[in-house]
Amino acid sequence: MNNDIANLVASDLLDINAVTIRTDPPFTWASGIKAPIYTDNRLTIAYPRIREQIAAALTRTIAERYPDATVIGGVATAGIPHATLVAANLNLPLIYVRAHPKDHGQGKQTEGKLAATDKVVLIDDLISTGGSVLNAAKAVQATGATVLGICAIFSYQLPDAARNFAAAGLTLTSITDYDHLIAAAVAHGHLPANELDNVRQWRQDPWQWTNKS
Repeated sequence: MNNDIANLVASDLLDINAVTIRTDPPFTWASGIKAPIYTDNRLTIAYPRIREQIAAALTRTIAERYPDATVIGGVATAGIPHATLVAANLNLPLIYVRAHPKDHGQGKQTEGKLAATDKVVLIDDLISTGGSVLNAAKAVQATGATVLGICAIFSYQLPDAARNFAAAGLTLTSITDYDHLIAAAVAHGHLPANELDNVRQWRQDPWQWTNKS
């Protein structure tokens, strides 16, 4: 991870309100986790400079880490626009992966042309526990294609995600993450310094933090 880019993207996410930090009351995720943070990276596509900056960082990451990639995949829905820009930058084919197979037609979960010989890098907008993107990876692997790795704009750096990626045998690279975002939030006045320890504790053990809140 490039620290300069990570800091810049974190600051941009805060500036456009793609990220909101609030400890009282906390947000409640669909999983039941209570969190001091809510992220909606879909907002980034409304800002040309920011979306192009994100695409450039993802492009550079994939070119350096996965030079053998033959296909770029977007995870539906939020990963698709970023994957589209990256695929264009790298002059590679694009696919996208649905959350579930279609309930009509051929029942496909992956859309686009994909061969068993292909080597795919999947792109998502953010990673919490990794469940949705790892489900997409399984769908790609079911076709016989290889998933080289996962790239994302932002990672919460949760212990559950680390365990899930390790169990799947896949690597995750994000261009910014929770630590950089929290540091930027303090620096730019989005988070009082006296709340810093509290929000850091959440990342280390979100379930315990949930039970205390």
